[in-house]
Amino acid sequence: MQLGNQRASGNVEDRRGMGVGGGLGIGGIVIALVAYFLGFDPSTVINVAEQVSTKSDTREAPKGAPKDEAGQFVSKVLGSTEDVWSKLFQGSRVPYHPPTLVLYDGAVRSACGMGQAAMGPFYCPNDEKLYIDLAFFRDLQNRFRAPGDFAQAYVIAHEVGHHVQKLAGRLQQLEQGGRGSNQMSVRMELQADCYAGVWGHYAGTMNQLDPGDIAEALNAATAIGDDRLQKQTQGRVVPESFTHGSSEQRVRWFKRGIDSGNPKDCDTFQAGSV
Repeated sequence: MQLGNQRASGNVEDRRGMGVGGGLGIGGIVIALVAYFLGFDPSTVINVAEQVSTKSDTREAPKGAPKDEAGQFVSKVLGSTEDVWSKLFQGSRVPYHPPTLVLYDGAVRSACGMGQAAMGPFYCPNDEKLYIDLAFFRDLQNRFRAPGDFAQAYVIAHEVGHHVQKLAGRLQQLEQGGRGSNQMSVRMELQADCYAGVWGHYAGTMNQLDPGDIAEALNAATAIGDDRLQKQTQGRVVPESFTHGSSEQRVRWFKRGIDSGNPKDCDTFQAGSV
């Protein structure tokens, strides 16, 4: 990507290296196991460990664009999404206000509960923040075989897409999904993929893309499709349990957004099939 002239967003909260409440850590787990084998109630140890970890770090997280290379990258990608969506929201009944991006290590407390790095990046509508442990980018390259800076940018743009859904009232549909919640979740995630493509369309018009960038994003979308992940982890594919969509679906909706640049073409909820 070509982000040299892109302003870095100041809507970044850097919690890397900070303790987090609610986490036991390896030491707490070991102590709980020792307590169990000695005949004590391990839940007591766990509760104490959680209370201690809650108080372990009371520093306020730095806000603004971090100075390190990785922090600068995510800040500039976030800034690019802000520029694009601010323009696309002009004239709409709801003005665009950007989300905050939280960088963290290992575990994080959000208004949606505790988050773990193993969950991958996520968006919390309750505090309008997206949470990313940058270790996921290493996993994207090494575990999922999806290298490249635009693959990483696609992940950020996807989570920003959920924020766009929040502003448009779409996330309420997922909460009210009822028995069709898995299918509703798939449509929600595919729309976020399409919104990521919309951003990518305008990133291209701003000359922020290198040759091969779109291929990187398509590779990432393929790598984290539900069918691909299920095949890798459990050896079989169960479409009824999909929550994000198949590799083919994720690629198709991302391409739809990047080809058109029109958010109205991302209405997965009105589509007969996705």
